[in-house]
Amino acid sequence: MERVVVTGMGTINPLGLDVEDSWKNALAGRSGIGPITLFDASRMPVRAACEVKNFRPEDSMEPREARRRDRFEQFAVAAAKQAAHQSGYDVRSEALRTAVVVSSATGGLATLQNGIQVMGAQGPRHISPFLIPMFMPNGASGMVAIDLGAKGPCLSVASACASGADGIGLAWSLIRHGEVDGALAGGSDATLCELGVAAFDRVGAVSRRDPAQGTPQPFDKERDGLVMGEGAGVLLLESLTHARQRGAQILAELAGYAATGDAYHVTAPAEDGVGGAEAIRRALASGGLTAAEVDYVNAHGTGTPLNDASETRALKAALGGEAARIPVSSTKSMTGHMMGATGALEAIFCVQAIRAGMIPPTINYRTPDPECDLDYVPNQARRCSVRVAVSNAFGFGGHNAVLVFKEYTD
Repeated sequence: MERVVVTGMGTINPLGLDVEDSWKNALAGRSGIGPITLFDASRMPVRAACEVKNFRPEDSMEPREARRRDRFEQFAVAAAKQAAHQSGYDVRSEALRTAVVVSSATGGLATLQNGIQVMGAQGPRHISPFLIPMFMPNGASGMVAIDLGAKGPCLSVASACASGADGIGLAWSLIRHGEVDGALAGGSDATLCELGVAAFDRVGAVSRRDPAQGTPQPFDKERDGLVMGEGAGVLLLESLTHARQRGAQILAELAGYAATGDAYHVTAPAEDGVGGAEAIRRALASGGLTAAEVDYVNAHGTGTPLNDASETRALKAALGGEAARIPVSSTKSMTGHMMGATGALEAIFCVQAIRAGMIPPTINYRTPDPECDLDYVPNQARRCSVRVAVSNAFGFGGHNAVLVFKEYTD
């Protein structure tokens, strides 16, 4: 089996338009939340979200192409180009041996909503001819492959909020088994439209608090739900053999991945966390690692009452006596929940934690919860040697995806 390494990373998210700014703001404990500006939210019980700020799609693609792409596709292309640039990987010269697996939980939801509104108001002949390529969930992978010239497997995993992590895991498997030499992998979502916000609110998953009150509050006793976000995260993964041959700078090793299903409830996690625990165990085992070697966990940590308690139980079951020692933080406290993209951004934060020896905090943490009794790195970043980092991503439908990164050594 080939070892898989990370040689490039890119992101567009509520904390920044690249990895450097996003990481700096995460370590500073800055929140990406603010009033919704992408649409008129005056009728909504939810008025705040973590929007991407100052994004100019024309900086990453031709203006005409930008107009023909949904926001989630624009994010994906921008992030993928950053990852390829940092890596120095020449996608076009490696086209047939390069995969793209940039996943999305929902596809172009805002575009679909707009198309339905246009059809209702003006009739079917007024629908945009670009509607289908703009809303199809595989559109991010397709546009990345087209713009960068990748001709290997071009795929998109739809596993709700685990989509980005599962996309990275699928790419890991393709490289590990020698199907390709490299892959652009991650997730992208842009669900901040009337339909998206209203639907998540109706599920009862979203915080309705004013941003000034400090929300979301992962693992805090007073937590009342997630805050919706948007963005993309993309990793450039390569086989170690290929990366060495071209003299690439290796940022970290993607050592393990596993996915399980709860088979419990379509929107609620299993209360005992058994599915998440099994995914953590399998991911560590796939990398030949043990709980004693884990230095940091980037939690799914949505800030919903059910998720945070279930995930805490999963961590304690999977890590045993080591769980109390290991720092756990939720960067969703700052980025919001970027749906299928969040797992990919959190994978990037795990790589950064390994490289920098710093752990980002869980902000807005004020009141301990007896059901959530681990070390959640409250409110302040922490200096800590991180050799092995675990990234959890769970999703509606009972999806559990876990990635394990470790410091690269020969």
